[in-house]
This record gives sequence, structure tokens and C-alpha cells, in this order.
Amino acid sequence: MIGICIPAHNEEHCIAACLRAATRAARHPALAAEAVRIVVVLDHCRDRTAQRSAAWPVHCLTLQARNVGIARALGARHLLDAGARWLAFTDADTRVSPGWLVDQLSLDAEVVCGTVTVAGWDSHGVHAQRASRQFARQYQDREGHRHVHGANLGIEARAYERTGGFAPLPCSEDQALVDKLEQGGARIAWTCLPRVTTSARPYSRVEGGFASALRQSWDAGG
Repeated sequence: MIGICIPAHNEEHCIAACLRAATRAARHPALAAEAVRIVVVLDHCRDRTAQRSAAWPVHCLTLQARNVGIARALGARHLLDAGARWLAFTDADTRVSPGWLVDQLSLDAEVVCGTVTVAGWDSHGVHAQRASRQFARQYQDREGHRHVHGANLGIEARAYERTGGFAPLPCSEDQALVDKLEQGGARIAWTCLPRVTTSARPYSRVEGGFASALRQSWDAGG
């Protein structure tokens, strides 16, 4: 079985598009009807994320940690206990491509670190053009990049368990785990093959994550 883990904190406006895309990827014919379990980890949600998730063929877990590392770890544990051989991670403000899982599994790697396409630059207001330009200038959407995104990450189950999984970090939990995997000698594919589109929102649920990095471009030249 393949598992998809999606942490969510107050994502009622994004979760339907996220789950529509994840469900489509889970039904890709090249998976040869292998079971795919999608788990949404509802972390301290106070909006309608839970109700909107319930409309999709997913499993929902609930906690009150307000900590994405804990949320990802809980989802991963649920999937491993259910028999997952491969763990695919994305975010609630992200839409994965139809071939997302197929592309991850095609790479003969223990870890797949994919890139992201960023959409919705209008949310940066008067800074939108500068932020978009600066991101395009600095980002490496190519094979051999060195980016780590929880929105586009795949890990073989045994490799995940070998390293102890996600640490209880409020941000950068994805980078910390990939660092441990790399130090442990895991085979890592740094690739742009599995595609996802994620939000360009400048303010997210935690300071110091991807949204903060995008917002820093406001002060960059250009």
C-alpha cells in the first residue's frame, strides 16, 4: 500500500482542491490498482477543514499540537501501521499532479525530494512582481537541485523508520528529516519529475517556513 500524508491547520479554503488532486493521483492507472491510503491530519483546526475533508475518500486524524512535525509523524505512523511501503507527503495548500505518485516510485530511490511550482503571487499585493521575479531567479527547478519541501516529498517506509521519522519541530521538520536520511546513506533523488503546485501566500500558519522565505524576497533587489 502507498500512503499520502497531508497535515492541515485551518485550511478550509484549500483542502478540497488538495484532496481532489491527491485522489486523482491515487487512481493513476500506472499504479496497477495498488491501494493508496490518504490521511489528513487535522491539527488544531477551528474552521471547516474537517467537514470538507470528510467529503473525500480519506482518513482523518485529529490532534491539538499546532506543530507540523508532530502532525506529519502522526500521519506517517498511521500509514505505516496500516502497511504502507511508501510514504508521500504534501501540504493542504498544494495540488499534486496526476502522475505524482507514479513519478516518485519510478526513480528507484529511498527518498524523493521534488520541486514546487508556486501560484497565487497576487497575495503579495504590491510586492507580487518583485517576489515572483526573485523566486524565479533563485529557485532551481531542475534535476540535481537541493531544495526540500514537505509539499513534495516521498520516503520509502523502511528508510523512514530507520531514521526515526519526523522530529517534533514547528517548521523545517522536512529538512531535518532529509538531513538525517542523507547522513544515514539513503539513496536520494533530487528531482523535478514529480510535480506539485503550492500556494505563494506570504503568511502561513507558522513563522520560518516556505511563506516566510517567499516574503523575504520583498526586501531583495530587483
